[in-house]
Amino acid sequence: MADRVRKVDYFKITVPNRAGQGLRVFDALKDAGVNLIAFSGFPRRGRAQLDFVPENTGAFRRAAKKAGLRLGVKKSGFLIQGKDRPGAMAGILKKLAKARINVTAVNALTTLGGRYGAILWVKPKSVAKTARVLRAS
Repeated sequence: MADRVRKVDYFKITVPNRAGQGLRVFDALKDAGVNLIAFSGFPRRGRAQLDFVPENTGAFRRAAKKAGLRLGVKKSGFLIQGKDRPGAMAGILKKLAKARINVTAVNALTTLGGRYGAILWVKPKSVAKTARVLRAS
């Protein structure tokens, strides 16, 4: 089975880097029934940057507005899923390198059942080319 690559929307929320701030955001999303495809969070300049990839962009935006959360602009990333194997990400990165596309960031992990998933970010000017190179849906 070939890897599946899908172009996805993602949003940044910046919160104080203090205990409980992430919980406040996740509780608001949970209460609104928002499902996430991926999430990444990390400290940045004394605050915390939370990157959300929602299953439903509209529902995510409505929940964020209701909770008083300030969303960054909508950006695009790529969700990659497939059978786990040695070199799975190397193949993806090789295609991008050959096309001279610089990867901004990538997070990947394996799951039970021999599968892997990754979320990959490129600069906005490279999104369309990346979608073509990776044959994203």
